[in-house]
Amino acid sequence: MIDRNQFIKQLFNSLLAMTGIQSLSAFKNLTDTFPILNYTMPVLFVGHGSPMNGIEDNAFSQRWTAIAKEMPQPTAVLAISAHWYTKGTLITAMEHPKTIHDFGGFPKALYDVQYPAPGNAMLAKETAALIHTTPVGLDHDWGLDHGTWTIVRHMYPLANIPVLQLSIDYSKGPNFHYELAKELQQLRRKGVLIIGSGNMVHNLGMIAWDKLNEPAYGYDWALELNQTFKELILKKEHNTLIHYDRLGKAGQLAIPTPEHYLPLLYSLALQEKNDTVSFFNDTAVGGSLTMTSVKIG
Repeated sequence: MIDRNQFIKQLFNSLLAMTGIQSLSAFKNLTDTFPILNYTMPVLFVGHGSPMNGIEDNAFSQRWTAIAKEMPQPTAVLAISAHWYTKGTLITAMEHPKTIHDFGGFPKALYDVQYPAPGNAMLAKETAALIHTTPVGLDHDWGLDHGTWTIVRHMYPLANIPVLQLSIDYSKGPNFHYELAKELQQLRRKGVLIIGSGNMVHNLGMIAWDKLNEPAYGYDWALELNQTFKELILKKEHNTLIHYDRLGKAGQLAIPTPEHYLPLLYSLALQEKNDTVSFFNDTAVGGSLTMTSVKIG
């Protein structure tokens, strides 16, 4: 007959295996800041587009506001923004991240915006500890760039939810980022909203500036690739999306550089078997950009 202590140990080990946590210390880290919840937080990939979306009341920002109301209020937000591109992987670990105005040539009203959301140093340390793919540095210099705050200020205007950013290591390939993102899965069970922020189709060099105010204007190749991306996402053909360089000429035009595309892979890597997938803000802008965004879960 099994004794009480052995029974408790076996039960605890079974619980660790069920949740994918490999050790008692990892389990303790995960419960230090926020408790494990009885639901799994959705994941978003958001096409952020122009920084002006951060202050405009338009169809994109209105949908960001609405989608926040459709989900449980998160315990924190972790954003992977196209605009924090680093050598190595970093996570913001300050208690008061600054609002970064990392753009030029826009109206003064945009530069005047401050989004004073708190950070969470403990959650930053816990998140870094979850990642075994690569060392993660705790950053105290960056803050919230426009790939993050222009979206989140519409979703959570009170700025009362901690917001952290995880950087994108420019020296690594797409599969590295996809595999790293999988290690963030436990955060969903702590109520952390993970947002990949970029644009599926993003070619600034080919923008039709005279068509920016023309609704849903997209070049044929941009619309073609956007549709292909959606079909692959719905079929969960992530391997094809990881190897986007094999998508031909249209793929080269849609993704001339990877920084705006890689956040999509972070979001897709967190998809679980029973997660539903839906799209929002599914439109082209200026010929060579798409705002198409994804909700997972």
